[in-house]
Amino acid sequence: MELREALMQIAEIRRQMSKADVFRGYRSAPVAVSGLLAVCGAVVQPYVAPDPISHLATYLALWIGMAVLSVAAVAVEMGVRMHLTHDWTYLEPTRLAVEQFIPPMLAGILVTVVLVRHAPENVSLLPGLWQILFSLGIFASARLLPRPIFAVAAFYLFTGIVALLWARDGFSLEPWCMGVPFAVGQLSSAAILYWTLERRA
Repeated sequence: MELREALMQIAEIRRQMSKADVFRGYRSAPVAVSGLLAVCGAVVQPYVAPDPISHLATYLALWIGMAVLSVAAVAVEMGVRMHLTHDWTYLEPTRLAVEQFIPPMLAGILVTVVLVRHAPENVSLLPGLWQILFSLGIFASARLLPRPIFAVAAFYLFTGIVALLWARDGFSLEPWCMGVPFAVGQLSSAAILYWTLERRA
């Protein structure tokens, strides 16, 4: 019984330490790739979905595809690094960091499905809502990340609110209303990660 309690206490101490420590699982390269994907999405959109309302399925496929590729880039880099270094100390902090992002991601999926299926006249709200939900994910995991990340979260919140204000006229569906916020936000995040965590590593 005492051994079991001791093991439980050790596990809890490790959990608390991983919460307090800065998470080093996110790397600048895949985050920068996600910023470049946002630029690619903005460049491609006028060709594949010149009128997002009339080409809604294509518009959604484009930006959801960019989001999936961004997540995949981060996940693959994490997996490869852990496999090559055999450094399994990242597992608990990684799990905590991922847990912070799951609720906003699920909310984004559900909001998208509801608006597309039941209120398609309001789909122009999606870019703003996506940016706000992404900002909430960053705010939730910011305690595991370098302090300047708070500025990136605030930036996404601001751009999301602006996009909601532009939604009435449909301007929020313009390519750069998604491209600029995510390009600037992700490239800034990559710079912060490199400068604070990788530069002296």
